[in-house]
Amino acid sequence: MASKAELAAMRKAILLSSFGLGTTSPNPSVGCVILDRHGVAVGAGYHRRKGEAHAEVNALSAAGAAARGGTAVVTLEPCNHIGVTPACRQELINAGIARVVMSLIDPTSRGDGGAAVLAANGIDVETNVAPNEALTVLGPWLAATLRRRPYLTWAYSLGGQGSPDVDERLTADLRSTADIVVGCTTVEEGIPGGHAPEHFELPDSLTSDLRQWLSICYATGSRTILAVGAQHFDAFHDNLDYVDEIVISVRHVSSPDGLAATTVHLTPEGFKIVDIAREGRGVRVRLRRCMPDAAPGVATA
Repeated sequence: MASKAELAAMRKAILLSSFGLGTTSPNPSVGCVILDRHGVAVGAGYHRRKGEAHAEVNALSAAGAAARGGTAVVTLEPCNHIGVTPACRQELINAGIARVVMSLIDPTSRGDGGAAVLAANGIDVETNVAPNEALTVLGPWLAATLRRRPYLTWAYSLGGQGSPDVDERLTADLRSTADIVVGCTTVEEGIPGGHAPEHFELPDSLTSDLRQWLSICYATGSRTILAVGAQHFDAFHDNLDYVDEIVISVRHVSSPDGLAATTVHLTPEGFKIVDIAREGRGVRVRLRRCMPDAAPGVATA
C-alpha cells in the first residue's frame, strides 16, 4: 500500500505530467517524482516532448545520487523498450531505485512489461495508486491507444438567439492540448509531431468518412483532436460513437422557452455532464462519454 508521502508524490507527478499535454504525441504525458530512502522528494520531471527524455530520466537526473535506495513515483508504467530514448525501467534499475510506485499500466508495453522486469530485478513494485486521478491527464491518450483512433473533443457555441456560432474564446484553452485542430474548412497541426492528413478536405468528408479520417490521423501520430464549431453538428451528432467529449458554450437566453430550445441537444445519450461553469452571461458545459472507473492494474479511459 502506498504511503502518505508516496500518494502526495503521485499527485505532484500527475500535476507535472499535465505540462506535457499537447507536445508528446504519440507518446503519453507522464510525470515522475523521486523520493530518497527517507521518503523526501529529491527529484522530479516530466516528458516534455516527443523524442526527448522521458519523465523517469528527467527525475533521476534531478535527483542524482540521492535516488539510490529510494522510490520512483510515476504516473504510468515505465517503458520496457529501447526506441529514440532508453528503456525507463533499465534507467531505474541502473540508478539503484529500490521501489517503484505507479498509477496506471501501459497497454503498449512490450514483452513482459516494465513492471514485471523491475520486479524480476528485485525492485518492490506498487501499482494502481490514484488511477482515476492519473486519468485526468492520461485518459485521452489511453482511450486513443486502446481504440486505435484519436480522442475527439467537439467544442461549439450556441448564440443567445439560438443560432450557432463559433466562439474562439471557448476553444482557446483547449487548443494547447490538441494534436490537430479542425476548424470550419481547415485542418491545422496543434503541435510539432502531430500530422494532419492533408488530402482530406473538410468539412464535407467528415460526414461520410469520419472513421477513415480518424484512422489516418491516428496512423500519423495524432492522439487528440479538437473540432471547433457548430457547423460539424450533422457529422458528429450522427456519429457520436466517435466523439469522446463535447464542450458547449451556452449564451444567456432570457425566456424559459428559449432556453429549453437552445439546450435540447446538451444531453446526448451515452454522455454525462462532468463540469458546468458560469461564463460571462452564459455557461460552459463539458460532457464526457460514460466510461467505467479504472480497475486495479488495468488501464481504462
